[in-house]
Amino acid sequence: MSEIWRYLETNADDVLTALVQHIWLALIPVAIAFVLALPLGALVHRYVPARHIALTAGSVIYTVPSLALLLLLPGLLGTSVLDPINVVIALTLYSLALLVRTTADGLDAVDTTVLQAATAMGYRPVRRWFTVQLPLAMPVILTGLRVATVANVSMVSIAALIGIGGLGQLFTRGFQLGFYLPPIIIGLVLSVTLAVIADVLIVAIQRGLTPWARAGAR
Repeated sequence: MSEIWRYLETNADDVLTALVQHIWLALIPVAIAFVLALPLGALVHRYVPARHIALTAGSVIYTVPSLALLLLLPGLLGTSVLDPINVVIALTLYSLALLVRTTADGLDAVDTTVLQAATAMGYRPVRRWFTVQLPLAMPVILTGLRVATVANVSMVSIAALIGIGGLGQLFTRGFQLGFYLPPIIIGLVLSVTLAVIADVLIVAIQRGLTPWARAGAR
């Protein structure tokens, strides 16, 4: 344990930099995917052909290993292998594949009688979507967001294998030093802690946005 603290004191700046990079690389793709998934999920919910296309595309994306996708994107985009944008795009695609499905599932789960009642009360389609349909679908959507966020926190570590920053650098450094445990343990603890914190925050947001869901569970 003392060796871990000694390593942390000596390399505090490097560890902090890796942590900040990890947060940025993990959360930015989720935020982008979440914004894109709302209209795309609505489209998939509304049109059956779009659903088939989206589900097929999502399945194809998930069959591609993350490391292979990180190595493939520079050739497709003309970017440097070490450019963090490759990680952002790759994780955005993975997150989008999941969130489009959960957004559509959430919208599918909204009771049609509730929508009919809103229409009868004079709600126009756009207002009804934002004030009735989307809030009722939000528990399912945010469940998908939790999964995507935790998955991204873990997948960012793979980027260190091709030299891109993040907590994965601590893993590779430990292996390069002959399986030197302190950086590996620090990287592991910080990765798990980050995933737990992100999950707790999303749960708190979900409870704040959907108080009726808690009331119904009592």
